[in-house]
Amino acid sequence: MATGALAAAATYDDGVEALRADVVQDIRFARSADGVGIAYAVHGSGPALLIDACWLSHLQFDWESPVWRHYLVELGKVATIIRYDERGHGLSDRVVTDHSLEARVADLEAVVEDAGLDRFALMAMAQGGPVAIEYAARHPDRLTRLIFYGSYSGATAAASPEELALLAAFEALIRVGWARPTSEFRRVFSSMMIPGGTEEQMRWLDDLQQRACDTETAVLSRAQRQLADSTWRLPELDIPTLVIHSRGDQMNDFHHARDLAVGIRGAKLVALDSSNHIVLADEPSWPVFLHEVANFIEPDRQPAPSGTVGDVASLVSPRELDILRLAAAGHDNDAIAAELVLSVRTVERHLQNAYAKLGLSGRTARTAAVARLLSSA
Repeated sequence: MATGALAAAATYDDGVEALRADVVQDIRFARSADGVGIAYAVHGSGPALLIDACWLSHLQFDWESPVWRHYLVELGKVATIIRYDERGHGLSDRVVTDHSLEARVADLEAVVEDAGLDRFALMAMAQGGPVAIEYAARHPDRLTRLIFYGSYSGATAAASPEELALLAAFEALIRVGWARPTSEFRRVFSSMMIPGGTEEQMRWLDDLQQRACDTETAVLSRAQRQLADSTWRLPELDIPTLVIHSRGDQMNDFHHARDLAVGIRGAKLVALDSSNHIVLADEPSWPVFLHEVANFIEPDRQPAPSGTVGDVASLVSPRELDILRLAAAGHDNDAIAAELVLSVRTVERHLQNAYAKLGLSGRTARTAAVARLLSSA
């Protein structure tokens, strides 16, 4: 169950809107494995949704953003949102040189533990993809479901020569223009992230770049992020997954979304009719995004009560569902392992995870699961 900041943020009176304009986010600090302080914020109500956000973030500055505000408000109505500033960025410790994948995974682990999260949904935005994949592979029992938004498994995975040249050009732009008092160079990034944005929104992104981190951190962190590639982990993931991506995304090409959906068994791919890397509040794709995310995490809102299975397909992963179906047909663990070409230990782990998700325990677990599956066949 949730404790600490999460529990405090989730206590709202019945009938009161989950997030009002006067509700202030709860900002806390976690300590990563190497001692780096990671700032995170909690707001909203409902099942836990941890957001592994993009590199341009600032917990306080984002709160009043004409670009991000609608995400915070609307997602806070359907979930308890936990989000954090990456090391070296925003309110997190700034003087940091290690931006490796291992360090970033440790940061995510530190936030999870400090926030008192037991089981939760994880959304990876943009550069958060490799971190989320690695976390999911290491801690499959902690996640209820996984969402990728405008993200990838590796920045240079299957990258075209044009994409590689663009990455090199970005580094040059950062070195030359990041710290300049005028925003001509930073506007290149803003116009690619939200080509459909207003001048106000563009100016806000121009400012965010400087507020989020200094020039040296921007260069160093980007270089190390480009080395992060968790593509090889994708076949290991066995968790309900939603991949949502703008068709015309100029920051992360749409092929990254397709690669994620192909690589993760049972993943659902939703293509947004937008050219914005960050879908804006007034475009038709925004309600589509919100609807897809809200529906996807809905099973976390009302878990099956103890002793019943509930809606099996919506609560367990595709692999867990396959194993439960074989169990319902009378196969023992050895037979299931042979049928699905898995080890017996893997079958046992999947069954344990499935029973936990379905609220089943003790000797009645298999019997209840088998009965429910047979009755719905």
